[in-house]
Amino acid sequence: MDNSKTALVLGATGGIGGEVARQLRAAGWQVRALRRTAGTAAADGIDWHRGDALNREDVTRAAEGCAVIVHAVNPPGYRDWDKLVLPMIDNTIAAAIAQRATIVLPGTVYNFGPDAFAQVLHEDAPQRPLTKKGAIRVQMEQRLEEASRRGARALIVRAGDFLGPKSGNSWFGQGMLKAGQPVRSIGNPAQAGHQWAYLPDVARTMVELLARREALAPFERFHMEGHWDADGRQIAEAVQRVVARREGITPKIGGIPWWLFRLAAPFNVTLREMLEMRYLWQRPVRMSNEKLVRVLGREPHTPLDEAVEASLVGLGCLREERPARAVTAPSP
Repeated sequence: MDNSKTALVLGATGGIGGEVARQLRAAGWQVRALRRTAGTAAADGIDWHRGDALNREDVTRAAEGCAVIVHAVNPPGYRDWDKLVLPMIDNTIAAAIAQRATIVLPGTVYNFGPDAFAQVLHEDAPQRPLTKKGAIRVQMEQRLEEASRRGARALIVRAGDFLGPKSGNSWFGQGMLKAGQPVRSIGNPAQAGHQWAYLPDVARTMVELLARREALAPFERFHMEGHWDADGRQIAEAVQRVVARREGITPKIGGIPWWLFRLAAPFNVTLREMLEMRYLWQRPVRMSNEKLVRVLGREPHTPLDEAVEASLVGLGCLREERPARAVTAPSP
């Protein structure tokens, strides 16, 4: 086996982790993944190992012989970030140092506070977050940079809010609409320009950067442009167009009931954490992909309506279109 093309994906049952795992396999990589339950899924071409990202021995054992570790695991529903996130990245770092492997981390804009939004965000923009989750994300990146001086390599790909076929744990799948339900209305949280990223495009970007990893510095950050929604309505209007074409109805666009979030926040962790991130929807937050384009030549980019339609189908909000069956003419 060529270990230079063997990767461990942590979080492969989730949206971005699963997409990266699939695209690595398609690019000829041997892919391993951890999950807590027993059993294998040989049909997907992934070598599943039983284990937990919170268990250092499990991660170290699964990473043996791997050149890349994709760290795409997060506590579900925003719960216990302060207790779980840093121990998980520390386990990944320990395994990567032992294997001299490259860690790939999907980055977020949580790292930035409002002071950074006065201009387009480049990779060296100051990270002064206002939230607990933002502070934790800053610590994660600091630990990765330190690890890059101790034998590991680190690659951070920062993108906007996710949409995609398996983006249920996202603003698109939880706040704007409800996964598994027909779209009758659209809750739009944006009050200013906002950046979105289609999961398959993010995964493709990571795979293409990994193919060039030996030419990169030991610690690198890259920003994606994705889909820039200049007025905060373009994603919602794309959902309208797709649903109107597919279902013959035009769902209404409304706002997000932030007052309800505030009332329920003391009793609901997810709503409390989503409310904390409201500031990201109130001011334009835009990243520059200039550095990424210099390295790759372009950014993988799926047209907006195509990305939205695939997302709605994957989330169970639209039925998958089936090609019409050919009608066989009767024999003479």
